Amino acid sequence: MAGRDLPQIGPGERLALNRMGSFDWDLLRGTLEFDDAGLAVFDLLPGEFDGRLESLGSRIPPEEGNRLDTALTQAVRSGRSSYGAYFQLRRRNGIRQWTHTRGRILRDEQGTACRVVGIVRNATTELTEFATASSDEAGRRRVSDMVQGTTEALSRAVTVDDVTAVLTGDDGLERFGADGLALGLVAGGALEIVALSGDSMHVLDEPGHQRLDESLPLAEAVLSRQPRFVTSMDELSEQFPRLRPDVRQLGAGAAVFLPLIAQARPIGCLALFYQDRDRFSSEDRNLCLGLAGIVAQSLQRAVLFDQEREFAAGLQSAMLPRRIPEFPAAEIAVRYHAAWSGREVGGDWYDVVALPRGRVGVVVGDVQGHDTHASAIMGQLRIALRAYAGEGHAPGTVLARASRFLAELDTDRFATCTYAQVDLASGAIRAVRAGHLGPLIRHTDGRVGWPNVRGGLPLGLGTEFGQEEYPETRLDLVPGETLVLCTDGLVEEPGTDIGDGMEALADAVRQGPAEAEALADDLAARLWERWGTSDDVALLVLRRALDPGTAQAPRIHQYIHQADPEGLAEARAVLRGALEAWDLEEFVDDVELAAGELLVNVLLHTEGGAVLTLEVVPEPVRRIRLWVKDRSSAWPRRRTPGEAATSGRGLMMIDAVAARWGVEPRGDGKAVWCEFEPPGPDG
Repeated sequence: MAGRDLPQIGPGERLALNRMGSFDWDLLRGTLEFDDAGLAVFDLLPGEFDGRLESLGSRIPPEEGNRLDTALTQAVRSGRSSYGAYFQLRRRNGIRQWTHTRGRILRDEQGTACRVVGIVRNATTELTEFATASSDEAGRRRVSDMVQGTTEALSRAVTVDDVTAVLTGDDGLERFGADGLALGLVAGGALEIVALSGDSMHVLDEPGHQRLDESLPLAEAVLSRQPRFVTSMDELSEQFPRLRPDVRQLGAGAAVFLPLIAQARPIGCLALFYQDRDRFSSEDRNLCLGLAGIVAQSLQRAVLFDQEREFAAGLQSAMLPRRIPEFPAAEIAVRYHAAWSGREVGGDWYDVVALPRGRVGVVVGDVQGHDTHASAIMGQLRIALRAYAGEGHAPGTVLARASRFLAELDTDRFATCTYAQVDLASGAIRAVRAGHLGPLIRHTDGRVGWPNVRGGLPLGLGTEFGQEEYPETRLDLVPGETLVLCTDGLVEEPGTDIGDGMEALADAVRQGPAEAEALADDLAARLWERWGTSDDVALLVLRRALDPGTAQAPRIHQYIHQADPEGLAEARAVLRGALEAWDLEEFVDDVELAAGELLVNVLLHTEGGAVLTLEVVPEPVRRIRLWVKDRSSAWPRRRTPGEAATSGRGLMMIDAVAARWGVEPRGDGKAVWCEFEPPGPDG
């Protein structure tokens, strides 16, 4: 066992084996302060250190000091915020002690490094036998470099997958000087092989988990907590008959089985295989044991992180809706992406609420903060907002009451959200914002835009400042069009303007697939990969179902924006194309004329756009019906213009070209229609 080869040290020195202390280094003044534990790591008593870096010369050999200085200098020049290094110091009894330091580099407003705060710790428990390693400088340098390289690579590993990627990557085998590698983790009383690297290693990838017994050397090393250095694979086969069929395929001449122990508990085993080796020197053994200690510490942190992330994901999932209601007139897809923040839980959410009279309420929001408190508030706020919406309140009232609810929770958190009521029969949308991104709409002609939706203060703040006004914005969603709501994590990239992210989202929606589920998957794949995982993301996609009619009664829809100068020309082109496709070219001129008059009337005399519908009515006489819907309650009025008048002839022209026309109320607005019939036998 590694512990029996420790150099003889006194009781006080044994006490320092697991010591970890902190330091504060003022780079501008050149002063260095340790706490008592930090002084103990350097085998110094309080009062023996005067705060000058030069005074550590009795403990840090010159070559080690130069290496530490190089590590810090490189970190400062490269702009990194931290650095770490293993080094040897000389205790007062002359014994060399492996020590690890990690520091955070603090900078002033100009970006100049001015201070380093960090920790130092006795690394003897990780690198037990390095204190007795060969004094040969070349050998010691090799060991030091390999330990340093492995430590640097694993310092960036966060998850178990990250650790295995380091071990099986391009330089993984080279770090151990091995030709093959297998890594097993203890899970549920069994040993799971989680990583293999090298030729022929696939023979060790048994289905399922290996039993934790002594029938295989990896499990035996875990149970005994003893490393096994093997120079005869035949002898290994004799001792472990289950391994005999695999030994020949492995093609190895030697192997090492290293238990991975962290906090006095075996968490796995690292197996290394060598083709052209028949012995292990003391230096080789030291190196393997030291690297195994580093791998064990990294794996322990990674396992803990994965467990915390799983806990956070479960908590977040419990706060979100378990299922989304389905609607025949719309496709709705939702996605949630949690940031990689360990136990930190975000406050982003989405919800879909079925409302009376064929309407649906959709919302996305974000509670301030990334912790369990934010998640708990999110859960309460989501349920409250759902209740207010279900009571039938107007969107502005829903947000006002939600703001009051959040303020009454007596928390210092606020929340942003966007809420929209969508009438799936008419496509009318009533949208409100509380300090949040507005909706994005993709139109049937491929255009994508961010409508100007008026907003109010974030929820909670609106009540605190006495401004609970959330003005509504009326929008239209014609059949086949798509509404996208998201939280800012989908459009914010660290270091860039949010406008760039919004443009990237608009491009992705424009180029994405038509179906809601496919579009949600496409946005997740494109943007989450681009922005990274530093923030939570909630995404909701609603696509109004297509309404093409039938083969006998086809139908088309088109939305015309009030501020779009090309809208009228595009609408005429769409009408002409549809009539030609339906073999009804004889109606083109009359339909275009009537549509132009009705659309101009809407765009000039109302505050919004218009929805244009053209359909074939097959019975009792096959005819064409044109609809123009708007959000104004004022009905058109027939006038008798004078000879010099420049307006007022629109309805007269429609009366002249259409067989009949009329007006019907539609929600808060109206729909003007006119019909066109083929001429009769006498016509």
